[in-house]
Amino acid sequence: MRFLIVRTDIRTVADGDIAAALADGNRLRDETTTPEPRRQTVHAEDRDAALHLARALATVGAVRAGRQRVKVLPLSEPRPAFGHPPRRTGT
Repeated sequence: MRFLIVRTDIRTVADGDIAAALADGNRLRDETTTPEPRRQTVHAEDRDAALHLARALATVGAVRAGRQRVKVLPLSEPRPAFGHPPRRTGT
């Protein structure tokens, strides 16, 4: 399985937004609707390589200072370029 390693900026949140999210039961940050701005992306072919790269990116000063974060995201298996996979015929 392939992985995507992403270094992003952390969005600041106002105190009023935190209180409103807690009161309404909503999420404070929703990556599916408003993802954090990406600074750097890297691909890895397996989990060990992805974690190794993530550790390397975590040494960046902005990550260590808490202004950025590193995320490791699994990617789905690649689909065939055209149409469906070939059908099996016979035994």
